[in-house]
Amino acid sequence: MSNPLPGLPLIETPLLLAMADELGLSEEDRRVARDLYEQGYAVFDFPDQQLDERIERIKARLAPHYGIDFADPEADKTCGERRIQDAWQTDPDVRAIAANEAVTALLGKLYGRQAFPFQTLNFPVGTQQDAHSDMVHFSSLPEKFMCGVWLAMEDIHPDAGPLFYYPGSHRWPVMSNALIGRRGYETQLASAQDPYGEAWRALCAAQGAQPQTFLARKGQALIWCANLLHGGSAQNDPRLTRWSQVTHYYFEDCIYYTPAFSDEALGKLQMRRISSIADGRLRPNLYQGQPAEEALKSASHDPAGSAGKPSGFGSKARRALRRTLGR
Repeated sequence: MSNPLPGLPLIETPLLLAMADELGLSEEDRRVARDLYEQGYAVFDFPDQQLDERIERIKARLAPHYGIDFADPEADKTCGERRIQDAWQTDPDVRAIAANEAVTALLGKLYGRQAFPFQTLNFPVGTQQDAHSDMVHFSSLPEKFMCGVWLAMEDIHPDAGPLFYYPGSHRWPVMSNALIGRRGYETQLASAQDPYGEAWRALCAAQGAQPQTFLARKGQALIWCANLLHGGSAQNDPRLTRWSQVTHYYFEDCIYYTPAFSDEALGKLQMRRISSIADGRLRPNLYQGQPAEEALKSASHDPAGSAGKPSGFGSKARRALRRTLGR
């Protein structure tokens, strides 16, 4: 069967399992797909035979940059830097994990578009970060073509601030500036997710939602959907480490932007310039396979919309995209 909803990730619709045979999904792929659809996350063993060696090299190379005394088992491991962003630019093992072909191929099958990694975060300890959805940081048009993969680089102790998440929260309303009654375009924020905290807490209380923690063993990974509410638990023992790597993925043929600093209804988007970690090439902002600027230009010269005839890109959409591109 062909996909009648190409503008929605397959794992966000019941159509995925109906298309499983056509997509060539293995039993394990189907299990991951079902977990993502029902819970918003899925756990799997990271497919890299050299993973243990890569992890040890990453720890050795990145450790000096955190300002933490890792040699002393009694030292406070939470007193230094908590993360290094985009270490893939200088560390070949970080890059290899992010660009793992088996993972990107699986994500491509589950989402219905080719996946590519665009950002890495490497942590020696837990983030102790409040519950949040990545969609206020990274989003796309069409919506939800983004996901994260978190990799445990050691066995995670319950007192080391393990990752937590709210199962099923990926189906809650997508947080936006319009939803909470603020303007986002060209604003300044200390943290892009701060304005939405009250709304997320209210949703959790109204749903009676309880977080679950991921006590992963070394080499386990977790995929989470773009709208899944997740964060880092409090670290009860500051002597412990919680080495991990996060890779964020986008998907081909989308417009990429930051919702926290955008007003979609006004056509004001803070668009992103995104490159793939796998090959270093820029991934342009596309609208149905066409560069956004070209789509705007061709739509502006389409007489069908002004003549009242059917048009795939109406006048309101043209005006919104023109504002977005500053024209």
